[in-house]
Amino acid sequence: MKDDGARLSGDDLTLAYDKRVIAQGLDVAVPDRSFTVIVGPNACGKSTTLRALARVLKPAAGTVLLDGERIGSWPAKKLARTLGLLPQSSIAPEGITVADLVARGRYPHQGLLRQWSREDERVVGEAMAATGVAELADWFVDELSGGQRQRVWIAMALAQQTPILLLDEPTTYLDIAHQIEILDLCADLHEAGRTVVAVLHDLNHAARYATHLIAMRDGRIVAEGPPGDVVTAALVEEVFGLPCQVIECPETGTPLVIPAARHRAPVG
Repeated sequence: MKDDGARLSGDDLTLAYDKRVIAQGLDVAVPDRSFTVIVGPNACGKSTTLRALARVLKPAAGTVLLDGERIGSWPAKKLARTLGLLPQSSIAPEGITVADLVARGRYPHQGLLRQWSREDERVVGEAMAATGVAELADWFVDELSGGQRQRVWIAMALAQQTPILLLDEPTTYLDIAHQIEILDLCADLHEAGRTVVAVLHDLNHAARYATHLIAMRDGRIVAEGPPGDVVTAALVEEVFGLPCQVIECPETGTPLVIPAARHRAPVG
């Protein structure tokens, strides 16, 4: 249900690629200063919804609002100082170094009267340190592994220093240790006052880190709210078609999904 107090929201959205409709009549709201995670099966509209909220995809109908104004009316630089996006797949310019790519996150803060500063240098350095890529500063991006590149793109998004940060599958290509590092970083950003919205595939990660969970299926929101209220065995089966048990995580107390064991054929 749409919350009129949210800084970022979509009202009665129809989202489509050409004539292929992904979602219709969709109301979505991002609670301010939340860590909101969108989950659901493949092709349910998660990334499409995020793209619409980020003004990358123009809705076929309906309105996306940012601070009470139609997001389409925002000047590009003003929007880029308010809302940052890590897309699902990003392509770096050929021959660009890690430091130069991360530095591009400072572009929205530049202007005729404000050029590169020590503050920019500090922010870029902190973003690279936070994502573990500082030692790669002089490497060319196209020399990096998929996981390293993903962390560099996240560093660029951090360098943008926006109060709202949208991340489409930020743990893609990362091993389990780096997945947790990135999600811990997102949690730190949220606790420091940023609004973070992420699309995640791992439901257990979503339940562990989100303060607000949105579960989608077939272009509609099936349930939303605190993970403890949303993640139930019935909900997981409805959304993902997965029989399971949901128990309390011994580390965090958050819901932990245990898929049902497969039935083995009798031997002999």
